[in-house]
Amino acid sequence: MHSEFDLIARYFTPATPDPESGVVMGVGDDCALLAPTPGRRLAVSVDTSVCGVHFPPDAPPEAVGHRALAVSLSDLAAMGARARWCFMSLSLDESEDAWLEGFSRGFLTLCEATGTRLAGGDITRGELAIGVTVMGEVAPEAAMTRGGGRPGDLVAVTGALGGGAGGLAAWQAGERDPVHPLLQRYLTPRPRLAAGEALAGLATAAVDISDGLLADLGHILEHSGGGAHLEPETLPLAEGLVAALGEEGARQAALTGGDDYELLVCLPAEELDEARRRLAALELPLTVVGRLTRAPGVSGVPAAQRTGWQHFRGAPPGGTS
Repeated sequence: MHSEFDLIARYFTPATPDPESGVVMGVGDDCALLAPTPGRRLAVSVDTSVCGVHFPPDAPPEAVGHRALAVSLSDLAAMGARARWCFMSLSLDESEDAWLEGFSRGFLTLCEATGTRLAGGDITRGELAIGVTVMGEVAPEAAMTRGGGRPGDLVAVTGALGGGAGGLAAWQAGERDPVHPLLQRYLTPRPRLAAGEALAGLATAAVDISDGLLADLGHILEHSGGGAHLEPETLPLAEGLVAALGEEGARQAALTGGDDYELLVCLPAEELDEARRRLAALELPLTVVGRLTRAPGVSGVPAAQRTGWQHFRGAPPGGTS
């Protein structure tokens, strides 16, 4: 049986220091000492991933590690922040080397790919759950929030939607092919960090799509005021989604399914071409799906289709956890 300190040293301590990381003191001391970039504001977010709620108990450990970090980094993307550091607390019932090797590989590989430095954390015994705190930096005038949307702004989304819900449905149906496009969207989502930085300064408001387009659009409307008109026929659907769920099921998954981790942004019509040009450099589409309105509420979508994921209330039929 390994101690928590053995596990931290073996799986989560960088082999060599990185002087460019801004970590003055990292894993192994009581606190981390960080050196933020002068003139930048810190963007901080925390998420908890619970086995059986946010990922299946038999999910590949590498995917669990990737996903736990990705969902937190997605919050930084929504603010247009550049990822810098993360902290991870891991609760697990058994210290199985094979599982920890896969988990740490998935977690640290995404750290490396996104320029995120693991600066500290904790390991304890208990039911499997992962808490991840991420910290990023953003110029004061460039931070995208939920409260800047204005009537007339276009509502647009990056990438494609519904893949998270479609991937969960595929997993529940017994699909285990690691290259299945819907499973990849569900188990190893890509946080749109580069897209967030590219859209900063153009978008008036932004949020990441974690609980479904409608639910997360509701957060923007709550903070910005007014309402929105959506055009569901314009929704960009994930590869293989219609084949898996049918046309109606695919559009419902795109509206309410959640776990997509694309960006939902509001921006003036005159900024659309520039926004698309910037994202084209990232080979990422930006699709207009509606417009903000002065009148409150959401039009264009039947009321029966407007329920997204909410903790303590449960998921809608076909929704994700």
